[in-house]
Amino acid sequence: MSEQAHSATSTTDIAVEIVGVTKVFRQKQRSEKLRDAWRNLMHPQVREIQALRDVSVTMRRGEIVAYAGPNGAGKSTTVKLLSGMLSPTAGSVRAIGMDPVRERRRYVRDIGVVFGQRTELWWDHPVAASFEWKRVVWSIPDQQYHRMLGTVRELLGLDEFFNSLARELSLGQKMRADLGLMLLHEPKILFLDEPTLGLDVLAKRNVLDFIKRVNREQNVTVLVTSHDMSDLEQLASRIVMIDRGRIAFDGDFAGLRREFGTRRRLLIETQETSAPTLTGAQHVRSEAERHEYWFDASRVKVSDLLNQAAAQTRVLDVETHGESIDTVIADIYEKWQEAKAHVM
Repeated sequence: MSEQAHSATSTTDIAVEIVGVTKVFRQKQRSEKLRDAWRNLMHPQVREIQALRDVSVTMRRGEIVAYAGPNGAGKSTTVKLLSGMLSPTAGSVRAIGMDPVRERRRYVRDIGVVFGQRTELWWDHPVAASFEWKRVVWSIPDQQYHRMLGTVRELLGLDEFFNSLARELSLGQKMRADLGLMLLHEPKILFLDEPTLGLDVLAKRNVLDFIKRVNREQNVTVLVTSHDMSDLEQLASRIVMIDRGRIAFDGDFAGLRREFGTRRRLLIETQETSAPTLTGAQHVRSEAERHEYWFDASRVKVSDLLNQAAAQTRVLDVETHGESIDTVIADIYEKWQEAKAHVM
């Protein structure tokens, strides 16, 4: 668990509180055979799917929390519960002191939600029309609207396409416009589901920088999901990982590496082109006199590996590197999938 004392957080400092939440979906199963048509209609089989199982998470005000897990783990279900789109089957969900479903009309005025696979822009209208629509429908005061409009146009660089049709925008432009639209009513908390999906490197950097700036300057609480772990590590100090509907890890990225990412890379340059044989390390490849190995730092010391190499050849240079966070996460997901296969 995280070193942060989540359970000891003052109630006045809590932005999100999910307690013992279970979410079950019921899916009707239908036979494709014609003779089963009547049974499909009158007595369909029902399959229950547990998307979340006894999930508990607390977030402090002004915190950015990364929420990660493999496909189907329950990330989007959690975001939909927090945004008031779904109700829990069991347990309770509260954010900024409100029940997202029972107090929905008041609640939505204090939150912003962005799904990377969807847009709130009017497809066949200029971006400006979507912004004006929100001003009118949400009854945003003129002074607040013009102040926030100026802020998001500057920070997100919207002027270059503000009067262009939404359907003519690139993915990065649409995402920047959706982020700007989401912030017009000055939400206290943001729920971002895959906000950098499909973006190029520059657009991704602009979006990440903007999220960090809004958090820093306006103390906005942010929950963000992504499959790109390097993005999440840039944004958040804390990561909550979910697997098969259960919380599997809650802590910082350094703790995640300590718990799961002990594999390291060793590069040695030797006087000879043949790679030394190192007990406790796996030889990956060699290029001329440079040789690459993988080893488990929790079981083998670098000094022992170097002593073995020095006994076989002259070592000219040494480098060691930890795994990238994406590789660490990929290894975690692989272990979880193997464990799931054994259970099934």
